[in-house]
This record gives sequence, C-alpha cells and structure tokens, in this order.
Amino acid sequence: MNKELKAKLSTLPLKPGCYLMKDKKGKIIYVGKAIKLKNRVNSYFRGAHDFKTTKLVSNIADFDYIVTASEKEALILEYNLIKEYDPEYNIIFKDDKSYPYILLSDDNIPYCRLLRLKKKNKYRGKIFGPYPDVGAANNTIKLINKLFKTRKCQNLPKELCLYYHLDQCLGYCAKDVDVREMQKIKDDIERFLKGDNAFIIARLKDEMHQASEELRFEEAQEYRDLIMDVEYVTQAKQNVEGRRKEDFDVFNYYVEDNYISIVGLFIRSGRLLASDVHIDHLYDDPKEEFVSYLYQFYQHNLLPKFLVLDKEHDLSMIQESLGIKVEYFSRGFKYQMLQKAKVNAQTNLSQNKQIIKKDEQYLEIIAKEFQKYIGFVPDRIELFDNSHLGGELTCAAMVVYEKLKPNKKEYRLYRLDDSYDDLKSMEEVLYRRYFRVLNDGLKCPDLILIDGGENQLKVALDILTQLDLKIRVIGLKKDEHHSTSILLDENLNPIKTDHRSSLFLYLASLQDEVHRFAITYNRKLRKKKTYASKLDDIKGLGKKRRVALLRKYHSISNLQKQSLAELCTVLPKGVAELLYNKLHEVKHVDER
Repeated sequence: MNKELKAKLSTLPLKPGCYLMKDKKGKIIYVGKAIKLKNRVNSYFRGAHDFKTTKLVSNIADFDYIVTASEKEALILEYNLIKEYDPEYNIIFKDDKSYPYILLSDDNIPYCRLLRLKKKNKYRGKIFGPYPDVGAANNTIKLINKLFKTRKCQNLPKELCLYYHLDQCLGYCAKDVDVREMQKIKDDIERFLKGDNAFIIARLKDEMHQASEELRFEEAQEYRDLIMDVEYVTQAKQNVEGRRKEDFDVFNYYVEDNYISIVGLFIRSGRLLASDVHIDHLYDDPKEEFVSYLYQFYQHNLLPKFLVLDKEHDLSMIQESLGIKVEYFSRGFKYQMLQKAKVNAQTNLSQNKQIIKKDEQYLEIIAKEFQKYIGFVPDRIELFDNSHLGGELTCAAMVVYEKLKPNKKEYRLYRLDDSYDDLKSMEEVLYRRYFRVLNDGLKCPDLILIDGGENQLKVALDILTQLDLKIRVIGLKKDEHHSTSILLDENLNPIKTDHRSSLFLYLASLQDEVHRFAITYNRKLRKKKTYASKLDDIKGLGKKRRVALLRKYHSISNLQKQSLAELCTVLPKGVAELLYNKLHEVKHVDER
C-alpha cells in the first residue's frame, strides 16, 4: 500500500456512506456502502482475504467516498452509483431481467384492455403477475383475448374491425356496449388471472359438447384445443399453494466457494407463480451484497404486498428503504417458502458452479490473447453485418459484447436503403450508428469489428475520420470458402494470429452471431412483406370472404396448410384456385 492511500484511509470518518474503489486508470471497479466508512474501507487492506476479495484489493489504486445521513440513504446512493458506473466487481441486476406483468387496464372504463407491462411504469388498472418470462405473459394475454370479448384496439377505429367479425370483440367502436356485460367480462378475467379456471373449462366443455351434437366437429375441436390451452397456462400454479390467498415475495441466498446464489419466489393468491435466480462472484460481505441486489431488483420490478426475508437482516432498514412491509416467519407456509428459496439457491449454485468456472477460465484465456495479439483487452466490442434479398429488403445488424460477453440488450437492427452494394450499406449503417453515438452521448466502443476485407475496413475508417472518432477497428477478412482467414489492422496489414487460437475462434463466433441476427431480421422483413400481400389483389376475394377465411383458419400459416379441395368448400372454385396458387408460389432469390 502506498503512502497516499494509507494517509487517505486514516482520514475516513466513522459515518455512514458509500465508497468507490478505483484502479490505476481511475476507473471505478467497485462500489460499496457502510454504516461506518472508516471501519469498512480499512477492512479491505488488513488481514487475510479469500481469493476473490484478494483479486479485488490487488486492483485498488485509489478510492473516493461520499458521506450520507443514514444507512438507508447509503443504500439508495449505492444503487445510483452502480447504475452510473457499472463496476466490474459489483453484483449487478440487469435491466433485461425485469419480469413481465399483465395489466387489466381501465383507462377507458368500462372498456378494459389487457396489456403486458415490462417495467415499473405508471398504470391505471389491476396488475397480475409476475410471469416467468415474456412468452408466458403473451400466451396468457392471447388466450384471454380468445376466451373473452375484450377490447383489443388501442385507438378505436371508425367501423367494426376483424376482431368483431371473428366474434372476439363486442364492437366498442360502433355499438353501444352494455356496461354490465363489460363488467362481467372484467370480473371473469380477474378470476382467471387469479388462478380460477374451473368456470372457464366448464363453459368450454358445454360448448364443445353442443357443437359435437350438432355435428360441428371443427368447432368442437377448437373448443377442445382451448380447454387444453387453459389447463396448460394454469397448471404451473398448482404445485405450491398456501391456505391463505396472499400476495408476497420471498428472497434467500446461499454462499459457497466465493460464489453467492440468490433466489426469489413470487407468491400470488397463495400460489407460486415464478422465481428469480442470480449467481455471481462474492467480493464482499454476503449480507451486504444480498441487500444491494434486493434493492436493485425492486427498482425494476413491482413491489409485492409484503416481503419475507431471513431474520439475520436488518428488516426495519430494508422496509424503510423499499417502502413495503418486510417480515420474518419462524413457521408455517411463509417459513417453508423461505427455506425453499434457500434450498433452491444451494441447488442452483451446485449445478451451475462448474459451468461458471469453465466460462471464466475461457474468458481469461481470450483476454490474455487480446492483450497478446491486439495490444489491449476491449471493454466493449461492436460488430456489424448486412443482409439483403436480391438487392431488396436491405438491412443491417449490430451486436455488442461487453466484458467479452454478449449484451443482447444493446443489440440493434437497421433498415437500410435497398441496394446490392454492400459497401454503400456498410457506410450507411456505420454513419447512422456513430453519428447517434456522438449526438446522443451514447457509450462508445473500444473496438469495432468489420465483417469484410480491405474495402469494408476503409469505409469504416473513413466514417470514423469524418466524425472525428478515435476507435480501434479490425477487419475480419474471409476466404473463398466464406470462412474468416485473416485479421486486418487499421493500416490494412494482417495481424499475426494462430488460426487455432482461442481468440481467432472467439472472433469467428462473434461473426456467426451478428450474421445470425442480421439474417433473422431479413427473414422477418420478407415474411412480413409476403404475408401482407398474400390475400391482396386476388380477384373475387373481398373483405367478407377474407373475414370468413380468417374466422375459420385463424392465420395465414394455417391457411397455407389447406388443400385446394378444402379451400373450395369455403370459396368458389376459381377464387380458391387463385388463392391456392398465391399461397404456394415460390421465389428463387439469393439470400445474404
């Protein structure tokens, strides 16, 4: 420890606050909070530590601190500092882990709509969830919209739309809706979202049997499929259930070999809906890291009615900081859930620890080879690729790697001017990206990877020169087999690397990722364009017949599966033949 650092440690106050550890470059690598700053910060520089903490301390060259009035203020400040600096050694809750909720909106009473909430927002209505993932929330909304005649349009059209003709809407835009009928729908949706599916299944079974008796077998099959969907959506809620229909969250953690595993369980109406699992390095006191993660979690997710934690924590401080009731229970269902969270934390850590260690060792090798071949280890890498179909639907993709790992939240897609010219497309996407970086003050990469040879690299260097940006650029040149063969530096000279090295294979994997992302977007554009025109410009296929087709087959993909004979049962033979040919026409184009 140098004299300056030792002198600074002696001046620390015995007051609550936050401390910011810095490396030799002045970069903040860790943020912590303390009830007594002097005692906490000094503890890093005396006594023996485990391997992880020793690694952190070895990189500390300086520190700053901020005094606060209370431990609560220190916790809030710590969150803001972590969000601002993204320190390397902190346990950080990522924004893209926010859990989805379903909002039964009453913005236009009584015309409620179902919306998916991704983050904490101002809302008006009733909230249900959290759901395990976006897919589960979307599937639930989709199912409810089939089961109930909800309003689905954000802005009411001037005439009755397709949903009304499919018998999935009451026609709020053009008809006088009975308020009592709408209230009944809202009440039934609430019952369903709280886990009561018996009344829905009973109704669907009655309608299925009636359709079967009247020989409407296709409708009967649709009702049977809906029953299966209802049972599938609600079956996950039946595993764990308490006697009381309460809403609360439970969090607990487990520590082993300098790793911490944190598990949250979300109970709604007495039923376990979803869980959160986070595993990370442990560089500090586990209780402090746990509380820090907990506070970060609830900055991005909705608060429950109350929170259940272990008695080892300062429950009153956490309660005051979060603004909700926090309790410990020594028996009963809530205690069982607390222990279940602990067991799950231990199980997840045991199952994933070796995988995490293997990934860490791999990234350490990549970092060493970056230093060896490129001269530095980039903190943020951005990589681009273009895609088009015969010069049409030209687009580009950008993938981002931070700390050598993909950050999918930062991935971007670009719709470009249609062109066969890859250089022109590369020029457009790079200019748009880095003009915005300058204009909006976005985070700048340390390294840009260009998928291409000398010409593509020159385009990138010209754009950066025009914008007066100094960013390292490397070209990934491919051979005649479309495999990466050479790395090019800014002077268009090959960078000497072993093709079997981990770095070379790592960069090739980045190329595969950006190519996958670009191609997926291009296919999506093609699918959108193709499907939008499938039913257009077919002589004899007017609005009423299109509605009849979609009412029976529900989607274009289902319509494509039908035989010509089947389509003739709905449409005149001539119209059916035109539609069948349009649905099955094939275009041969080059995809890039």
